[in-house]
Amino acid sequence: MKIIYLEAVDSTQRYLKESLKKGELISPVAVTAQKQYDGQGSRGNSWIGEEGNLFFSFSIPLKDLPDDLRLESSSIYFSYLLKQVLEDKGSKVWLKWPNDFYIGDKKIGGTITNILKDDLICGIGLNLVSAPEGFCSLDVAISKENILNCYFNYLKKNIGWKHIFSKYKLEFDKSKNYFAHGGDKKVSLLNAILQEDGSIISDGQRIFSLR
Repeated sequence: MKIIYLEAVDSTQRYLKESLKKGELISPVAVTAQKQYDGQGSRGNSWIGEEGNLFFSFSIPLKDLPDDLRLESSSIYFSYLLKQVLEDKGSKVWLKWPNDFYIGDKKIGGTITNILKDDLICGIGLNLVSAPEGFCSLDVAISKENILNCYFNYLKKNIGWKHIFSKYKLEFDKSKNYFAHGGDKKVSLLNAILQEDGSIISDGQRIFSLR
């Protein structure tokens, strides 16, 4: 995976998308920056990237994704790969369904995915050294370069969805004290039932992460 390093950018995801559209970059490729001042979060929210924290986006051709991965659950897949990297380094990070990184009961980051023609675009923000009020930062000291190198090494293994899901479902109960969003609706995860494809059943409704 080629990694483009920038000093500052409005959004690594926006930069990556525009560069791919113009043919200035070719997938697979990643973009990271020292500072991000208008990052894209879920449901149109912004994610301000304070200097020292980690924010990066990458693209992968759809044909190179695991055959058993449903695109609707790709946020879970790519988030869990990073969760595994951080856990290997001693972190107690866990993944709240479908795309939020937590330490204890505080959010430290999140993932967003979408499709651009024949590529999947994934953006990740993680508080490494500082966090806004109500959030927290990572519980172990790891350099951004170390995280990126380890993460993209995991990615190269093309681990199947079933393998990732078999691990993720063991910690899903931690999500049940929280809420998620199904479209514009806020959904309690208290009685949610996790499905094999990464969706949940809540109040009789099937909901995919779609992020």
